[in-house]
Amino acid sequence: MQLRDAASLFAVALVALLAIAAPLVLPSFVAFELAYAGAYAIAILGLIVLTGHNGQISLGHGAFAAIGGYMVAIGAERAGVPAWAGLPLAGAICAVFGTLVGVVALRLSGAYLALATFALAVAVPPTLKRFGAFTGGSQGITLSPVGVPAPLGGVLGPERFLYYVTWAILALLCALTWYLLAGRLGRTLRALRDNEIAAISFGIDPFRYKSLAFGWSAAYAGIAGGLLALTTAYVNPDVYALQLSITLLTGTVLGGLETLWGAIVGGLVVEFLPLWAQSVNPAASSLVYGVSLIVVMIAMPAGIAGTLPRVLHALRLALVARGNHNARVRPRAEGS
Repeated sequence: MQLRDAASLFAVALVALLAIAAPLVLPSFVAFELAYAGAYAIAILGLIVLTGHNGQISLGHGAFAAIGGYMVAIGAERAGVPAWAGLPLAGAICAVFGTLVGVVALRLSGAYLALATFALAVAVPPTLKRFGAFTGGSQGITLSPVGVPAPLGGVLGPERFLYYVTWAILALLCALTWYLLAGRLGRTLRALRDNEIAAISFGIDPFRYKSLAFGWSAAYAGIAGGLLALTTAYVNPDVYALQLSITLLTGTVLGGLETLWGAIVGGLVVEFLPLWAQSVNPAASSLVYGVSLIVVMIAMPAGIAGTLPRVLHALRLALVARGNHNARVRPRAEGS
């Protein structure tokens, strides 16, 4: 096993241990916030696939999250579908819808694609309000709180239980995404991102793979929206407004577009950075938040998760170079 592989396995094991132990030592309200962060991370993971590995920009993933959230809420409260069973259903429906959006937007790229998905994010909340007989209109739908299974009821409260479920789903989706991106599918998506003309010349069908990437990413956003609905026990069109789409894209860029660690980092940042800004200065929290984003982007243009490995690698090289220098200087000093 190479040193890099061993370091990666150690990092995964360490993060897994921290994720398991964190809610047991942290207050329940922090576990509740971490459940939100895990749901955001799932949606950001989809954007990493779409934007980081396929080069398509989306400002409309809040709309897919809305569809997923409402599918879970309507299924649980009005159709008798178990809440957790609604999550894969929400992901499947959003995958179909996202694939259709990808087909429509296939001829668009760059700012034009961003504008088209922006229009989707703007259109979905008022559409949900219009069909109030199904969606509850502006009032939304209140869900029954998620119950904790009897064997765990005495150990975990609802906040910690939601945390473990959310982060277990995140871990599963991260493993699946890593497996798919490490193979032929991932290489194909990156080839289309880097040079579409060259990829087509090698027989790659952009119609197929770009729409697939959109559907794949939308499925993750739908699952994330369903988890947000279960965590909040409430859905409302304003919860999935345009701001959510911008927040998800912000988390993707801040976390790192090309690394799966960026999903976890991005989810934590978009959940806790505004709270930290609020604690620093409640009267100017938006200013603190905006300045923080600017500082991070200037200092870490590859995102937090994308920059830290480079910094650690540079430090390791510096230490090796210093050790080699000392090894050369010492014999000369002894000889003199």
